[in-house]
Amino acid sequence: MQRNQLEKILKDFSRCSIAVLGDVMLDEFCWGKVDRISPEAPVPIVQVKTETWRPGGAANVASNLVALGAKAHIFGIVGDDGAGRRLNEALVSDKIGTAGLIIDSGRRTSVKTRILGQNQQMIRVDRENTDNIDYERQKAILGTMLDMADELDGVIISDYAKGVIVDELFKEVVARFRKLGKFIAVDPKLKNFPMYKKPTIITPNTKEAESALGRIFDKEEDVMKGGLDLLKNSGADAILITRSEHGMSLFEKGKPPVTIPTRAIKVFDVTGAGDTVIGTFSLGIAAGCSMQQAAEVANLAAGVVVGIIGTASASGDQILEHYDLSFGRAVTAG
Repeated sequence: MQRNQLEKILKDFSRCSIAVLGDVMLDEFCWGKVDRISPEAPVPIVQVKTETWRPGGAANVASNLVALGAKAHIFGIVGDDGAGRRLNEALVSDKIGTAGLIIDSGRRTSVKTRILGQNQQMIRVDRENTDNIDYERQKAILGTMLDMADELDGVIISDYAKGVIVDELFKEVVARFRKLGKFIAVDPKLKNFPMYKKPTIITPNTKEAESALGRIFDKEEDVMKGGLDLLKNSGADAILITRSEHGMSLFEKGKPPVTIPTRAIKVFDVTGAGDTVIGTFSLGIAAGCSMQQAAEVANLAAGVVVGIIGTASASGDQILEHYDLSFGRAVTAG
């Protein structure tokens, strides 16, 4: 891809509007330092100096979309609690549409707390409710999505297996929105893989793809066969397998597989990298890119966020800078 092509694609993101349906959560980071071991157990003591919060899970996907200049609308469930209010405030601050965010007083907001010492993650603590949402909540989410359908280019389904993405809701969203000519992109979770039938694209990582097929990818040919099998089994238009240091491989109906080399220059933290991939890829499709072009842009965006500690998103300027570094162009200030 030429730089001027990339610039145009990134510019076109500003006219895109995407719905993100899935498991929203609050990512909490406790930053501190370690200088001694606990006398109570052989574990380090972290002296917390700073706490920060970011939209996580499906909400991080929406944040990625907005960081790239697009419009994003989140659809999911939060509890009537402090974490839910903090998350809602963060979403509004990021200019993410929250009309589809339902408050459920009988459910706690999912919170993932990461404790870091000297910028190194020491432990993660999860507080969440993973029960499937009931029919009334499903109906409310679908109704709000359909009310907004005319202004949406497509739907990202961000599944963390926390109870929002259930079979009935998934089928309704895919059937209704594909009939309207909208794309459906799925960031999968192994537990629900058999559910994902006939979306536009599914974006598993290598481990998820292996587990869905019940076999290990020892060789490149295993990846190629696995991707084609997932394509056939799911009825999707395409499968994009993210492969860490091996880049990503795209499998489209009627086309030969394409592998895109990684563009990561440094890797500090993979938190949210999958969110970045599906968000950037979806914007590429909404902006009129081919699937291969969209995957190439998503690959560059992923290369940005894995070089940042904590849940992160990539801006258009960061992607262009990363392109220049990756392809050896001179980067000048100003």
